[in-house]
Amino acid sequence: MKFLGAFICGMLCVSAAVGDGLKCTLKPADIPTDWLDMVDPCIKIMEHQVQTEIQAAMTYLAMGAHFARDSINRPGFSKFFIEAASEEREHAMKIIEYLLMRGQLTTDVSKLLKFPLKPPREEWPNAVTALSDALNLEAKVTSSIREIIKTCETPKTSDFNDYHLVDYLTGDFLDEQYKGQRDLAGKISTLGKMMATHGPLGEFLYDKKMLKDEL
Repeated sequence: MKFLGAFICGMLCVSAAVGDGLKCTLKPADIPTDWLDMVDPCIKIMEHQVQTEIQAAMTYLAMGAHFARDSINRPGFSKFFIEAASEEREHAMKIIEYLLMRGQLTTDVSKLLKFPLKPPREEWPNAVTALSDALNLEAKVTSSIREIIKTCETPKTSDFNDYHLVDYLTGDFLDEQYKGQRDLAGKISTLGKMMATHGPLGEFLYDKKMLKDEL
């Protein structure tokens, strides 16, 4: 046992001294590349969309945290915005998973997230303003997705029509975006009328409905 302990200690010392020299490295597999057909402009704009979705998630997290403060105490709106943040993170993951499926992102995926993460603002005077900001944010995300569709359908540097990606974004992402925008517009309309009639009490009552998922 003493000999085994001395041997292990000796190997640890050698490892510390040699450093990377003892690391196990494997030669990358020789994988054919004919199946990699995404064009560069499409890849780059998809990678940028990951950042757009994460930035939207951070904004929604800031909204959720704001309305959760004891001095604001609007748990219904906080819950709504926290859930919206989770949806945006899921969108980012879907895009990453799609790129991986198409043979992209063969290096460190975390490189997509190396950018300043800061919401445009951290406080909102009332819930109507927050919902309006959310609707504007979703409109920007929708516009960004539409730009991906245009880029990948008719890239300027290639005649390759990526109809699979276009169909995926149109069917899954745009459908959800348009429904979400309509929902936010309806909430702004209803809450605005309640606040015009009842003032702050209208926001309080609307928040209770939001908390119980009755809207």
